[in-house]
Amino acid sequence: MHGIIEGRHAPVSRSKYLSRMYTWPPGGEVVETLTAVAKRIGRRAVLVAMDDAGAIAVAEHAAELSHCFLLPGQAPGLPRRLADKAALSSLCTSLGVAQPETRVVTCPDDIAAAVADLGLPLVAKWAQPWRLPRQAGLRTTSLIHRPEQADGLLGHGFDCDLLLQRFVPGGPTSDWFFHGYYDEDSSCLFGGTGRKERAYPPGAGLTTYGRALPNPAIEDVAHGMAAALGYRGVLDMDFRYDAAEDVYYLVDFNPRLGAQFRLFGDGRGLDLVRTMHLHLSGEHIPPARFVHGRTFLVENYDIYPAFRAGRERTCTAWLRAVREADELAWLSADDFWPFVAMARQSIKRGFTRLAQGRK
Repeated sequence: MHGIIEGRHAPVSRSKYLSRMYTWPPGGEVVETLTAVAKRIGRRAVLVAMDDAGAIAVAEHAAELSHCFLLPGQAPGLPRRLADKAALSSLCTSLGVAQPETRVVTCPDDIAAAVADLGLPLVAKWAQPWRLPRQAGLRTTSLIHRPEQADGLLGHGFDCDLLLQRFVPGGPTSDWFFHGYYDEDSSCLFGGTGRKERAYPPGAGLTTYGRALPNPAIEDVAHGMAAALGYRGVLDMDFRYDAAEDVYYLVDFNPRLGAQFRLFGDGRGLDLVRTMHLHLSGEHIPPARFVHGRTFLVENYDIYPAFRAGRERTCTAWLRAVREADELAWLSADDFWPFVAMARQSIKRGFTRLAQGRK
């Protein structure tokens, strides 16, 4: 395993399974940087993008990278269209995929019109989140309760569209996700659905505690959309169920590996990354045997929503959930140091916030 990561401060850099670590050089060009990594590896390797920017870059430069990496043959412009939340809204309309009504807003008048038509609260999203400067400290998605909150987001003036989306009320069992890997015929070789039990920030954030559960309705939407788009490779889709309308709305489409992909395992070690590796290297892929009910927990984020949930207010209850989880994001009995590095960072971050709050 070779990885291009932020640096030695990143917890994953401590993993014993990381053969070599690379950092992205300042101003580094995509093809030049990845080609240099491929030369160090010495043979064609499977290239796995872990964020939207990486998935977009790999697809758009696939012709130049295919001689040194094994790639799924994705249509070059498709990941950008799917990762761009404004373009995704148009795609959903054209394909007949249910999505909450979405508006691109560029001025206070647009915000006022969206509030009048869609009501409050609204979900604010940056359409091209990979363009946001990291130092800005902005969340890619947030819940808007007052128009001035959206006005404040517009005031940042970044080269990124701001969307306001109708808020779909949810409950403890409303948020779902689908992860899958599709071959050259857009047939799903491995995929599964899961329910988001807890998230951070609550209601509009990443999955901190998830459970693998069957949901044929979501699978049908995912497979139909992949077939219509000619999608190839790994994807991660988020849905919210509207009980009043009995509809699963697509709220996000990530054209790359999702953070909780290890939730979906078949009990024999097969998962999305291994399926991708077997397929691209021409090996046989055994039929998947999903284990429904498996749970996934992100230790450093789940503690916040867990203590806000009425059914789990005590430290003992949360520790029990950690102990019983089938898959943890960081803690592994045979690879302990990434967890230690993550814990150190989390503690340091917590003390920094406390110090800032006292000023």
